[in-house]
Amino acid sequence: MNAATTEVSKADIATRYQRVRSFSLQIAEPLSPEDCAMQTMPDVSPTRWHLAHTTWFFEAFILGQSEDYQCFDAAFEHLFNSYYNSIGEQFPRHRRGTLSRPSLPETLDYRSHVDEAMQKLLGSACDAELLRVLELGLQHEQQHQELMLTDIKHVLYSNPLLPAYDISAKPDSAETPEREWWHCEAQLADVGHAADTFCFDNELPRHRTYLQEHSIASTCVTNGEYLKFIDAGGYQEPTHWLSLGWVTVQQENWQSPLYWRLEDDNWFEFTLGGLRPLNPNLPVTHISFFEADAYARWAGLRLPTEFEWEYWSGRQATMPSDCFADQLLQGKDCIHPRVGRTSLLGNTWQWTASPYLAYPGYTAPNGALGEYNGKFMCNQFVLRGGSCATSSDHIRKTYRNFFPPDARWQFTGIRLAR
Repeated sequence: MNAATTEVSKADIATRYQRVRSFSLQIAEPLSPEDCAMQTMPDVSPTRWHLAHTTWFFEAFILGQSEDYQCFDAAFEHLFNSYYNSIGEQFPRHRRGTLSRPSLPETLDYRSHVDEAMQKLLGSACDAELLRVLELGLQHEQQHQELMLTDIKHVLYSNPLLPAYDISAKPDSAETPEREWWHCEAQLADVGHAADTFCFDNELPRHRTYLQEHSIASTCVTNGEYLKFIDAGGYQEPTHWLSLGWVTVQQENWQSPLYWRLEDDNWFEFTLGGLRPLNPNLPVTHISFFEADAYARWAGLRLPTEFEWEYWSGRQATMPSDCFADQLLQGKDCIHPRVGRTSLLGNTWQWTASPYLAYPGYTAPNGALGEYNGKFMCNQFVLRGGSCATSSDHIRKTYRNFFPPDARWQFTGIRLAR
């Protein structure tokens, strides 16, 4: 996190705390207690675990520093610590779905207990360091809100009944706009976070890099475009694929993006609004880096670097207004990418060709919070832009998401470059 975070009033941060914490409960509201307990693969965590872990974060890094705070349950430190080795051992990630206790009501009581203590704390003297960690905790919870949506989608898809998260969610029926190619001459560019506002430590330090002459597509690859890759035998032709990608295709028997289903020669896509006919105009999503790279090679193009992506996002003055989770839930729209957005922000995370590495001069923060980002800078690729599962006040043009190249349960898609 950025040590130079702008100070905000206690009233502002208390209001933001309440809003962010309430949104987690809003996401969980349509789910049954049984839904909230499910874990369908190691990458997926139960909704109940997310609700508890984000609460544990405030307890461990803020409330636990005070001798006056009464811990809700000392055993929760082990159960809901995700990966902070400096704090102690963690319950194995792949076994989170084996926990029948604490129950969902007890988990909600835990949240209320911590929220009450946090509101009391915010009513007293708060120094700049506490507010800095509090902001990190809220940003951390917003990351888990996105995971709650993507994880429950995998849970529901794994059920043969294919239940919908929200049966009232409206699909997008807009037409695909014509794609443009935005051209950039070779030049030096400044990249990384610059403003005196919150950012994660992996967005720093701001530095200068060289951009080769290139062009980038104004829109993401659509379902219809990706279907041509499938029909051309893209999943059967090894020359399109990186070696490890081809091995993964064979081992996992990939034939299409995650959540696509072929029934009676017709393609369908499972969404949080249920199973729907595949809309060729929507951006393709739930794509791994391997698939994104293979499609780009097949098309005679490539993926952009993260710095090419950031250069072009910096030339867009406004944020999109209808393709983030909070906006879509408010409008009762399906939490799914929208048609033809030319903004680089929102809709679907976009794979870049850049490995997830430290910026020149990067140093991880001291203490347990130093484990937040830096130790994952290995065998992962950078994604940019946020998605329909991201909150609109959580994303930035310098935000660096990262996943292994075979990950595809997130809303991840393809923007091309040349």
